Amino acid sequence: MMDKRAIRSEGWRLFPKPYIGYKLFNSLFLGLNVGTIFTIYKPLDPSIYSLGGILLALAMLAIAQLYGRIMTLPWFFRISLFVELVVLAMVLFFLAHPYTWLTAMLVYAGYQATFAFGSYLVRAETLALDEDELLRRVDSAKQVGYLIGMAGSWIFYKILELRGIHSSEIKVYDLHWLLLGCEVVIIFLLVRSFGRSSR
Repeated sequence: MMDKRAIRSEGWRLFPKPYIGYKLFNSLFLGLNVGTIFTIYKPLDPSIYSLGGILLALAMLAIAQLYGRIMTLPWFFRISLFVELVVLAMVLFFLAHPYTWLTAMLVYAGYQATFAFGSYLVRAETLALDEDELLRRVDSAKQVGYLIGMAGSWIFYKILELRGIHSSEIKVYDLHWLLLGCEVVIIFLLVRSFGRSSR
């Protein structure tokens, strides 16, 4: 009898080594990025966060209704790639047009769009990584990446201060060049993490 809890492979497989690297760099990105939103979101009115929270909850509810269709490895890859491409677009837009109301709004909307898939991605990952040891390695990589990212952002900001740069806006803008490089690596590793079973 087929285990209905398992994610359907549909002829695909997940390759553990690049996937662990993907999760490491993904969490490193989060660690680097953790303090930037407070500077980027300054132009936004607080009421936007309330509206955004409502829309996020509705989007997550709608996505949950699709689990019967999208709980497959191909959809896990496509949605993961979509999320990373949205993040890449946000970083590029910020670098091109920093600190405008439109940029703050697009970055906020972009993150809300990625958060909408958060529950799905966590559940799909748990089902796809059906071995305890693999789950341990992935979760360990996440924590290591996050710690490195937070430490890296602190060191980066201190280096800028030693160079006479004290403006929060300039620090966050300069950090986005690191985020851009990190996101390119993330997408590369993600693409390497999924493929046909014959690969």
